[in-house]
Amino acid sequence: MLIIGHRGARGLAPENTLASLQKALDFSVDEVEVDVRITKDGIPVLHHNRFMPTSEGFWVIADHTLEDLRTKKPDLATLREALELVTVRSVLLIEVKHGELVAPVAAEVTSFSKAAGRRPRILLGSKSQKNLRELHRLLPEVSKVVIEPWSGIRAHYRARQVNTIRISMRSWWLWRGFLRYMHRRGYQLVPYTVNNPGRAAKWRPYIYGVVTDHPDRFA
Repeated sequence: MLIIGHRGARGLAPENTLASLQKALDFSVDEVEVDVRITKDGIPVLHHNRFMPTSEGFWVIADHTLEDLRTKKPDLATLREALELVTVRSVLLIEVKHGELVAPVAAEVTSFSKAAGRRPRILLGSKSQKNLRELHRLLPEVSKVVIEPWSGIRAHYRARQVNTIRISMRSWWLWRGFLRYMHRRGYQLVPYTVNNPGRAAKWRPYIYGVVTDHPDRFA
């Protein structure tokens, strides 16, 4: 069963920061998941929400440059920094958020691959099927993850469109019979977010891994 750090290790350090990613790596996670948004100057950065709270109100990430955003959030990390930190030790699972531009993410992955002289250990995922199809078109060689909150039927349909068996679903709605069914169909099902090792243990025969805020609890 894979252990996947959620937004790094958001239960141990501020989410989607390099410090959070390092915490996840400290506990030898199998994968590190991050959220990606695109700045006004086209730079992929790690951030969950489309806006960022500041003393001047909420700033929409897409309306400001990286330099401006870092005046309000100095620890705002770029995707390039995450690739450099994580992929030498683990797999980086990049979730491109709904409504975000896909091309800058594909360009950054391609640029990093060329600079490193190797294909980085990454996975690409999204809750948006439009994003996922575009990622599949631009980076067909990179494995995809369908991130589907609740619908098993929709998850199956989406997975077929991008030729993947990897599906991540919200843990709230999952039950053992469904997990057993998906396992028998050959899917690699990963519930999110699971912070209780006991719960994960009950599902272990049927799941591929868990996304967790607390990789320390699974160490």
